[in-house]
Amino acid sequence: MAETVRRAPSGAAVLRPQITATITEAVLDALAEHGYARLSMEAVAKRAGVGKSALYRRWPSKQDMVIAVLSGLSVPLAEVPDTGSLREDLLATLRAVCTWLTHPRMATILPDLTAEAARNPALAEAIQATIGEPRRTLAAITLRRAIDRGELPTDLDLELALDLLAAPLYWRLSVRQAPLEPDYLDQLADHLLRALNATPQDR
Repeated sequence: MAETVRRAPSGAAVLRPQITATITEAVLDALAEHGYARLSMEAVAKRAGVGKSALYRRWPSKQDMVIAVLSGLSVPLAEVPDTGSLREDLLATLRAVCTWLTHPRMATILPDLTAEAARNPALAEAIQATIGEPRRTLAAITLRRAIDRGELPTDLDLELALDLLAAPLYWRLSVRQAPLEPDYLDQLADHLLRALNATPQDR
């Protein structure tokens, strides 16, 4: 019996990581330069030096493409290690939020995307599901660790606490566009400890 020769899949079945990475960079550059509304699959393909088919093999629409690229960048930035201390965990979280908000391209993309989401319910829902909620889930892990260690009260309002972690930095950097003093994150961490009713030894 002749041995069956298995051939590697070709065409649409193969998604080369290098091409995906090139397209990802093109999406980020195009979003930062032109905004979501003016971004097109054609423009991204041209910038990446690929055919439109390379994009459509990966994502069925512009929205899917943008959300996938932004979540791939944004969600990992929310991962912080367990330092064993609530204050250090908070500082790591604040640094991660700061890194996200001051990312060279995200600093331009986020305000535009927020404005676009206000006009586009489907986009807003997709952002919340693939970026907002995963980032909040990671931050909630940090707070639950502190509860387990006895550093935060067991009746902590997690949703309110999660809002408190990100809101001051978002307001300062994205809305006010004000600079951060060298000790700003340390001061903010201490304020958050008081707001969250942390145990005295963590203040």
